[in-house]
Amino acid sequence: METTAAASTRLFSPKSYSLVIPNSFHSFLGRQPSKPPLPPPIAAAHLLHLNFYSLTNTPPPTPPLHFKPTNTTRLGFSILRTRATLDEKDSPPLLVPQEEQSKKEVDECVKVLKNAAKTRRVAAEEVLSALSVMEKAKLDPSGFLETLGGSKSPGRTWMLIFTAKTGLKSGNYFPITAVQRFDAAAKRIENGVFLGPLGCLTFEGRFSWKKRILAFIFERICMKIGPFKPFEIPFGGKDEKEPSTKNPFFIWYYIDEEIAVARGRSGGTAFWCRCRRVTSY
Repeated sequence: METTAAASTRLFSPKSYSLVIPNSFHSFLGRQPSKPPLPPPIAAAHLLHLNFYSLTNTPPPTPPLHFKPTNTTRLGFSILRTRATLDEKDSPPLLVPQEEQSKKEVDECVKVLKNAAKTRRVAAEEVLSALSVMEKAKLDPSGFLETLGGSKSPGRTWMLIFTAKTGLKSGNYFPITAVQRFDAAAKRIENGVFLGPLGCLTFEGRFSWKKRILAFIFERICMKIGPFKPFEIPFGGKDEKEPSTKNPFFIWYYIDEEIAVARGRSGGTAFWCRCRRVTSY
């Protein structure tokens, strides 16, 4: 049986199908560490740099008042006049700007997901929490498409690492090799499941992009079983309409050169890591 380290570099064995991790990405899917790394905590109390009173939703204590009595005589009566001053040591704490808070949160969550992609040993609860933060961050998607699909054909390829159910209530590492290719130049998408010597199954079609939403329509299926030659089955007719949200789609929340996070039409969330697939028939 292939060792874990070898499997990280070549994810299925037949010469006709192979998934090769680029040199720049060996830090992700390279050799497994001798001891599992300790994932950084991502609980909200560790990530949110808020002052105590905002975090606990309690009002700050009233600053002490210093009274300085002065006697003033008016119409024969002695009047006690008070003057309040704020003690400097009780000045409210400085608040971290919201943008800086969000960036620090996202950076920490990116580290968690990259560690999960590399080791597959980060607890599911921590991955789910990181995905939740990424969804709520609402980052600028202007560069997402080019990062996802490259600037020229055949585009870029991503391996599915983790999938979560609607509401991020539970999730698991994806147990088999599933790879998606996005070609931003040709607006093409390919989704494949690879089962080593047993063969593979891929779907290919076209996609449209609007802001952060990638809608797609599959047009053909390609199947390969064992040593036999692959065969294709077209479907969907000659409908050339542009894919829309009436079709399957992804809403992308984060994409960099190494990982990507998106939610599907069904409500489930997933994240991928960048890889390279070399295919020959």
